[in-house]
Amino acid sequence: MILRLLACALMTGLSFSTALSQQDAPQRIRIATYNVSLYGKEAAEIRQRLSSPDDTQAKDIARVVQTVRPDILLVNELDYDKDAQVATLLAKNYFAVGQSVADNETLRGIDYPYVYSAPSNTGIDSSLDLNKDGQLQTANDAFGYGIYPGQYAMTIYSRFPIQDDQRRTFQTLKWSAMPGAIRPSSEGASYYRDSTWRQLRLSSKNHLDVPVQVGKQTIHVLASHPTPPVFDGPEDRNGARNHDEVMFWVHYIDAKSQDADSTWIVDDLGNVGGLSSTEPFVVMGDLNADPVDGNSRREAIRQLISHPRVNDVEPKATEEAISTRRSRYRGRGDLATKTADWGRNLMRVDYVLPSVHLNVVGSGVFWPGDDDPREKWIRASDHRLVWIEVQLP
Repeated sequence: MILRLLACALMTGLSFSTALSQQDAPQRIRIATYNVSLYGKEAAEIRQRLSSPDDTQAKDIARVVQTVRPDILLVNELDYDKDAQVATLLAKNYFAVGQSVADNETLRGIDYPYVYSAPSNTGIDSSLDLNKDGQLQTANDAFGYGIYPGQYAMTIYSRFPIQDDQRRTFQTLKWSAMPGAIRPSSEGASYYRDSTWRQLRLSSKNHLDVPVQVGKQTIHVLASHPTPPVFDGPEDRNGARNHDEVMFWVHYIDAKSQDADSTWIVDDLGNVGGLSSTEPFVVMGDLNADPVDGNSRREAIRQLISHPRVNDVEPKATEEAISTRRSRYRGRGDLATKTADWGRNLMRVDYVLPSVHLNVVGSGVFWPGDDDPREKWIRASDHRLVWIEVQLP
């Protein structure tokens, strides 16, 4: 059997380990999300940086990934380009290359044969003056804030096959289509004119349903990166949008319930409806919403993490690691669950939320303490990698 698999792998160009993973899935897999803050000031900057294996930020990001070793990884804030070269270069020149961590010590590289770099609304001009500053074609006037198209986009890396023909994206779904959408207003007046409101897209980047085949089981990666609920005015247009971007997932996993109206959920190919009630899933990404702290409209994230189809296992950093951060923490939530470091604002905004179908046997937030030599790696981003480990049936 082993020899047949090896021969098949050689003939098809797959690695032996990849052939094995497709034939006999491992007993456990790790699933992670990581906002890597790997973006530039202009288009093609990140592509140029990643074309060589010497970028300091990317090397530290790779060290984190090679330490946790997720089998399925969502990366937020990585540039999108049509040929997926940026995503491919990060995988080839950094994740797959063992990174040195000390004298005579090198981490093992990790191969991701399946990569999906998703298109993003960031930097795509709307031809509208969305922030009402009297100017057009600024970063604030894009369908999603961005200096250039593809900035702050998302990529999914996987050791297991992505079912490309079953992928769904919701890049162009209109915000106003959502039942109960929060239309921004100030002093009783709508912030956007009717004609503008009808053109706005819900996703500041995209919403993705990416099925991954793990052995005989399909796991739906439900990925997004809602806009930060700040950087606006009394109309709270970003706060309202963040709320509704998070609420999309509540609707999506509710869509097959008896009372749900899912006809408004239309993907970019025209397919209608949400996720079947029998399908395992993981809602993932930097959702920019903390259930107890910060400036977001917390109702949406609270509904999501408490949804009957969701098992919020609350991944945590170790007690030893968080003790070095306790003196500067001013929040109300559990410090161990926080995933972003914004000075005194330590927030839980990065999530890996499995469905109740999945048996979670481990989880964590990779956030070493100040005395840990690995602490310098996490300075590559202001977010931390969050992971869960799933026992397969």
